[in-house]
Amino acid sequence: MVKGWHGWLGTINGVVLTTVLLLPLAALTVWAVARRRRSAGTTSAWRTSLADVGIVYGTVPWVWMIMLPGDQAGVVPGRVALVPLRDLLTIFSDGGPLTATVQVVGNLLVFASVGFFAPLRFRALASVPRILALAAGSSILVETAQYVLRLDRVSSVDDVLLNAAGAGLTALASRRWWRATPDASADRRPQPAPAAGR
Repeated sequence: MVKGWHGWLGTINGVVLTTVLLLPLAALTVWAVARRRRSAGTTSAWRTSLADVGIVYGTVPWVWMIMLPGDQAGVVPGRVALVPLRDLLTIFSDGGPLTATVQVVGNLLVFASVGFFAPLRFRALASVPRILALAAGSSILVETAQYVLRLDRVSSVDDVLLNAAGAGLTALASRRWWRATPDASADRRPQPAPAAGR
């Protein structure tokens, strides 16, 4: 049973349960924002509203979880793993296949929503290399924060690689809808002046 604010927001199980319970609110937010945008004459109101809410709802809980402090937070110095795949191999050998699988899948999902929805929302991000760069840069910021704040976590290059890979894979999954994304700049193109009457 999750009790108190720390149980809801300070543990991984609590954050997962809170995220599930907030799903109806997220759906209601999509509906409300889309309705407001449609009444304002915005094109693709449903698409942009779903993308906006999807990016936030699908990313914030994961980032929150990986920023939760460990038992020795503030006591032990920050740890860094800069050799690719070494951290994953250590987890696999020490924790076993199940722990390693959970670690890999969890890291793939951190910026998966960004990879899926950002190209649909922002024409400038409708590119797999740009999504990879965005996810990698965001992951580096998170890993740096873990180190600087001494959260008793390992700041690992493997996490960066997996976070970026997850975003790239979901970007590929949504690629078929990129071309359907409206170009907002087209609405601002100057129209030719009507011919003067005689």
